[in-house]
Amino acid sequence: METEVMEKFSLLFPKGRENKFKTLTAESINDLSIDFILDALTEEAYEQNLIKRILTKVTDDKEVISYRRDIFEDFLRFPELRDSLSELVEKLADLRDIERFQKDQEASSLWMLINRLREIDEYVNCITSIKEILEKLDIKSDGMKQLRDNVTSIYNGSGFPELKKDIDDMFERARTLKSITIGVNLDNLLRPKTAGVVSLNDSEFKTSKLMKHFIRFADNEDGLRAGTDVEDMRYFHPESGVPSGFSKVVLGSIQQGANKNVHIETNELTGADPLSDALKKSVTAILKRIVKDIKSTLKKYINISGYALINLMPEIIFYIRWAELTDRIIALGMPMCKPEICDADERNCSFKEIYNLKLAIKNVQGDNINIITNDVDFNDEHRIYLLTGPNRGGKTIFTQAVGIAMLMAQCGIFVPAKSAVISPCDNIYTHFPADENDTVDLGRLGEESQRLANIFSVATDRSFLLLNESLATTNVAEGLFIANDVVKAMRFIGTRAIFNTHMHELARRVDEINAETDGTSRVASMITGVHDGRRSFKVTLAPPQGVSYARDIAKKYGVTFEQIKNSIEK
Repeated sequence: METEVMEKFSLLFPKGRENKFKTLTAESINDLSIDFILDALTEEAYEQNLIKRILTKVTDDKEVISYRRDIFEDFLRFPELRDSLSELVEKLADLRDIERFQKDQEASSLWMLINRLREIDEYVNCITSIKEILEKLDIKSDGMKQLRDNVTSIYNGSGFPELKKDIDDMFERARTLKSITIGVNLDNLLRPKTAGVVSLNDSEFKTSKLMKHFIRFADNEDGLRAGTDVEDMRYFHPESGVPSGFSKVVLGSIQQGANKNVHIETNELTGADPLSDALKKSVTAILKRIVKDIKSTLKKYINISGYALINLMPEIIFYIRWAELTDRIIALGMPMCKPEICDADERNCSFKEIYNLKLAIKNVQGDNINIITNDVDFNDEHRIYLLTGPNRGGKTIFTQAVGIAMLMAQCGIFVPAKSAVISPCDNIYTHFPADENDTVDLGRLGEESQRLANIFSVATDRSFLLLNESLATTNVAEGLFIANDVVKAMRFIGTRAIFNTHMHELARRVDEINAETDGTSRVASMITGVHDGRRSFKVTLAPPQGVSYARDIAKKYGVTFEQIKNSIEK
């Protein structure tokens, strides 16, 4: 019963909620610098792939997002929880392949069974520690409370205390074997012919005894002992019928090489050799009673429900790595907040002191960037912003910052802002400049127009659009004509959007566009600021500045006519 519960349990989707999502496009993944973020989360390619699969599946289900957000807060609050779960993840990685584990139960190899005992023992210890820490911590989220209840159910329902005792007993019996005595038969030319197990012993060989036997052999007149009895050896399993002679328990012939010199070949790939392999088989056969007992013990617990926790591995890794990065950013003094989630139908969004996560990551990695924060609101008053400003004035950084923050919020992760209130979007679509190699067939304008058409074929009033210098590479008249229709289309659909552009004329037409086009998303002009010739990177609602930006920049670098004239006259 517990197995069924755990198979359905998820830290991403609450019980009873459908796993519904839309996947980020390849363009959006690139434009939001997802791979850069993944590199900051973990160096492990395997973990990056797991996190990417979760991060790029966008859900707009308010209940799902709230469920994730509360779970993430517990991960963030308790570093000791992350440490324990990290250990669990490591153990689970060893037991991912349950089919392999089940097949091993049919094997007769003592060594294989011992390894399985060791794995289960480690797993039991890990589950026990997770149970104890979840019971100790003041966890708040429904998801982590359910995990605690499930782990407790696993622990009790699978008989972990009894399992632990059985494992300890099996280890104790197996560990009684301390040494093996091997005998080698010689042919008429004194070459090794066959080898066999003489005895299995419950004590180790001591150097003094070995030397004693050797000296006795060397001092003997003829150098030969009578018979094959070995002194000071006690049989480990006398009931298994091991005789004192060699010939009855044979490991197999040791073959002579082509050069007539006797040798034991070692497998270069596995390091195995025929003698060792034969020895393993022989010892296992002799220890068949212990093997049988171990297999019986394993089969009692082969279906313990704890193995269903393997399904939670990607989700646990996702939360741990994001919590670790969030901790490092907060330690630098940057705000990271728990987003408030509103109904998707409201189509609102508000960020206070938002900044681009990429800049914070660079500071975590050792840079010293002065990060400027901004406020932005998407509501009934304005849902589409035409953002203008100078080159390198922060337009792209701001546009990307909003997209990354929306994605993080909907994954349940704290966002890079002082506060955030969002109505989830159904997907984030981006339109950033394409690589020159991608525009050969259609030309730059054709390629950009096709990508825009693809976006509008799937965008809805719940979508979020981020356009970065779109249509800027064609001539001004053509670009302005298409861009004007694109903005009208966004207003008509009702989407939320940021369109950063150098087309100041387009931004001046916001009142006309609002008047000419029906829709529930009003368009507004937004600018990045310049003060006294210095880029402030602050974003404000205002008409486009046009030549005033150029005048400020020219003044900063001393290339206004007045400055040049004065310089010449001096």
